[in-house]
Amino acid sequence: MYHSDTICAIATSMNSSGIGIIRVSGDDSISIVDTIFKGKTKLKDCETHTIQYGHIMSGTEIVDEVLVLIMKGPRSYTTEDVIEIDCHGGVLVLKKVLSLLVAAGARIAEPGEFTKRAFLNGRIDLSEAESVMDLISSSSEMAMKNSIKQLSGSLNKIIVELRDKILYETAFIESALDDPEHYDLTGYPEELKIKVEGLIDTVNNLIESFNSGHILKEGINTLILGKPNAGKSSLLNTLSRRERAIVTDIPGTTRDTLEEQITINGVSLNIIDTAGIRQTDDIVEKIGVDKAIDSIDDADLILFVIDSSRPLDQDDEFIINKILDKKVIILLNKSDLVSAISEEEIYKKYGKTVVSFSSVSLDGLKTLESTISDMFFSGNIHSDDTLYITNSRQAASLTNTKASLTNVLTSIDNMMPEDFFSIDLLDAYRFLGEITGETIDDDLANKIFSTFCMGK
Repeated sequence: MYHSDTICAIATSMNSSGIGIIRVSGDDSISIVDTIFKGKTKLKDCETHTIQYGHIMSGTEIVDEVLVLIMKGPRSYTTEDVIEIDCHGGVLVLKKVLSLLVAAGARIAEPGEFTKRAFLNGRIDLSEAESVMDLISSSSEMAMKNSIKQLSGSLNKIIVELRDKILYETAFIESALDDPEHYDLTGYPEELKIKVEGLIDTVNNLIESFNSGHILKEGINTLILGKPNAGKSSLLNTLSRRERAIVTDIPGTTRDTLEEQITINGVSLNIIDTAGIRQTDDIVEKIGVDKAIDSIDDADLILFVIDSSRPLDQDDEFIINKILDKKVIILLNKSDLVSAISEEEIYKKYGKTVVSFSSVSLDGLKTLESTISDMFFSGNIHSDDTLYITNSRQAASLTNTKASLTNVLTSIDNMMPEDFFSIDLLDAYRFLGEITGETIDDDLANKIFSTFCMGK
């Protein structure tokens, strides 16, 4: 158990709103709040998980009319006694109540300290703690669902099972080495090899999920490229469902990048609309063209918009040669007009995914959306059973785990003594423990929780 002093913090955003919540946690939270709260009954005499109506008082002066939620440990978020004060949402009111709590003996919580206490008190593991912030910062429905999955212990269950299997094999090896009369290692390396290969398969599946998981969390950085008047800004407006960009028949209308975040099939896209790429003597337009080209390296996906009513020219060729090594969807825009080029022709020439599209009739919009899902999530984006690793720290620990387990296979193949197996198995056990927080040091834990918001 983690024993601590009593902390307090404003748990809602600092702006004018209907309700503002102040959270208090620690052994003295109830007695501290009792010194500033006046209701029909003292909080110390109330049942846990009840709500009391009353007023926050500063001496004889009423500060606010409030509801107070009582959650006695261990049935609380931190497993300590927790009080939540529901105030009116004015910033001055919240600050006043917070100052009264501090004067009564509480201290201001550090960023993430409530969740840190939940972790240190064993209520949640580190992967679940990290999923709390992922849930708060979710920008799409799929990211939210994945965070909830981790918060409910889905990753923890997998890691615990892996560690139990590794610990069993390590214990067997150590027992056999200490007591060879009762434990026979004949044929054991071959048995261990099969088991370790199964462990590697599970770990590898988690590692591979990170390729999609970090995009699920952060969004797909999507760049719209094309010549002037190809329909890039119209595409942005269509995808965002609003008039985000100015659209005219005048080439070169867009001279700087426009950024918009949208959601397609539950996944967030961070879209950047760029200036039309062409040879130009206009200094301002040229700056926009250069910025568009420089943005290519950071893009996860490029939507290359081509005016299908016109033959390809040198500007189209220039763009396609810049993006051949990227994930690209070529949009043959203006499919509602007479076409001068076909999907087959473009695919045969460049080997890239091609979609016919019209910003006017919206033909091809559903195809474009499903193509993006297929390209990044193999069409399984709606699977409720898929757990994605979205955290780079967890992915690094899994990669180290795989390397240690692979070393076990190498030792088996090289017919090394059994104690070599246990060394690498214990390394894998330790790396997996970094994910759940069982084998990390205080500095790393402090660094992780320092990224949390103040009231969480």
